[in-house]
Amino acid sequence: MYCAAKAGELTITRVLRQELFGTGIRVSTVDPGLAETEFSLVRFKGDAVRAKKLYEGAHPLVAEDIADILVWVASRPAHVNIDEMIVKPVDQAAIGKVFRRGKS
Repeated sequence: MYCAAKAGELTITRVLRQELFGTGIRVSTVDPGLAETEFSLVRFKGDAVRAKKLYEGAHPLVAEDIADILVWVASRPAHVNIDEMIVKPVDQAAIGKVFRRGKS
C-alpha cells in the first residue's frame, strides 16, 4: 500500500503542476528516504522495540531535516520551482540499502 500511495502522490503532483501551469502557483514534492518518525510505530502496531530496531546502527533523517528542506523549497524566489527532491541520509544508497554500524 505504501508504494502505491507514493506512486499516486508523484502522479498527482505531476498532474497538478501541469494543470496549474501559467498560474504562478508552484508545486513541489520532497521525498525523504530513511527518516526516523512515528510511522515505524504505526507500521509495527505500537511495538517500540521493533520500530527502534529499524534505525539501529544507522543515522537516519529526522523531522527537523525534512522541515528545514521544506522551508528552503518554499522560500525560493517566486520564479523558481523545485520540481522533485529526493533526500536520503548519507547512510542510505537505495531502498533497503542502509549502512549500519556495528555495536561498540
